Formats: sequence, C-alpha cells, structure tokens
Amino acid sequence: MNLPLLKRKSGPKVTATVPVTGSVNLEEHHDESRLAQRRADKWMIAGAALMGMWAPGLIGLPIFMRGVWLQRQALQAGLSVRPMIVTLIGYLVLIDGMLNSLGWALDLVANHTLINRVLMVGWGAMFDAGYFWHYNEAWIGGAAAPGEKSMVFGMILTVFAMRCAAAIGFLQMKRWGHQWMIITCWMGVLIWCLYVFNMTMYADVRYAGVVFPVIGWWLYDIFYITPFLAIPYLHTVNREIFSD
Repeated sequence: MNLPLLKRKSGPKVTATVPVTGSVNLEEHHDESRLAQRRADKWMIAGAALMGMWAPGLIGLPIFMRGVWLQRQALQAGLSVRPMIVTLIGYLVLIDGMLNSLGWALDLVANHTLINRVLMVGWGAMFDAGYFWHYNEAWIGGAAAPGEKSMVFGMILTVFAMRCAAAIGFLQMKRWGHQWMIITCWMGVLIWCLYVFNMTMYADVRYAGVVFPVIGWWLYDIFYITPFLAIPYLHTVNREIFSD
C-alpha cells in the first residue's frame, strides 16, 4: 500500500497545465460574457426606450434596473462584460437624446395632433409657459416663446440625433462612439448655457402663472447636467478599451 507523502522530492514538479474540473477555456469565457452582456442589454434597451417616451418612463425604470442588476451579476461572476460606468453614461446619454428628440419632434412636426396638444400644453401649464403662451399661433406651429423654435429646429437635426448615435457606438465600445460622445457632450454644455440664458431672459413669459416655476425648472433641467458629469471620465479613460 502506498501511503501519501507530504513532500515528494523525486520527479519534476507538476504545473497547472491541465484545466481543473468546471473551468472554461478562453472561447467559452468569451461566449458566456457575450451572452450575459446581450441578456442585460435587452432589458436595459427596453427600459431606456420606455423612459425615452416620457410617460412610460415609470414602467421603464424598473426594467432598466433589472438589466443593470444582470450586468452586475455577470461582473461578480468574473465575466468580461462592459464596464458599469460606460453602461450608465451611455444609456443616460441615449435616454437624454431620445427624450429631447421625441418631445421636440412632436412640437415641430406634430404640433396640431391631439396627443401633443394635451401633453405639451399641459407641460406648459405645469412647468414652462413657453409651451403654453400663444401655443400653435405662429405660422410654423408649436411653441411661440422667443428663441425656442430655433433651438427646437436646430437641435433635432444636429445634436440630439448625434447624441443617440454616439451613445450607441459608445455602448458598443467603439472608438468613434467615444470620440463622438466627447463632441456631443461639449455641445450639450453649450446647449445648457444657451437654454438657461434664454429661459432667464424671458422668465416673465415662461414662468408667469405656471404651477411649478423655479422648483419645476430644477426638477427637469437638472438632468441636462449629464454632459458635465460625463466629460471628466471621457477625457481620462484609457482609450485602448475602445476598438476601431
């Protein structure tokens, strides 16, 4: 009978070249990581789409958080999924672009529809009288507040469409997505400065008689500081994690 020895000096030392039971190779690890990321993204895309439609946002938030939880579980399991900070910034910018694109597109091209007259005029009565004061009385329709229609037209055609595209590329870990995210976030800073000045200059029009004047302004305008939050990360992150 051979008794086990604590220290066997004879023979070469065995290295860990044979995989342990339950371990996976690199290809299997890559496939599992890709499937886990795709599963989490399905929930987050559905939640972000609902949150980008204004009213269904209350339904979309728990769906989105379910996707975040799935990605966190994948990270804790050791899978190679997207960094959480990239996920949060990318989807936050995507939701921001979708919200503004939908809302201002309704004001620009569907300003006489029933749903727009209910939502926009209700929004104007509650928060921003620029969407209540002489609404649909201008020749182009929609908001008649000074300076508002030019911002609506210009930003739908440029920055918000670019922000949605940049967010998609950023979430796919593409280098062009990272580069365009930097560009559109700095454009977001410019928009925020323009919008704050415009609303302050015409405050007698935009906040006279609304239900939630200054408090309401902070409730919905605080989300426009997302470019300020993303810019430091975008300029300091290792660009090598984004592929060509």
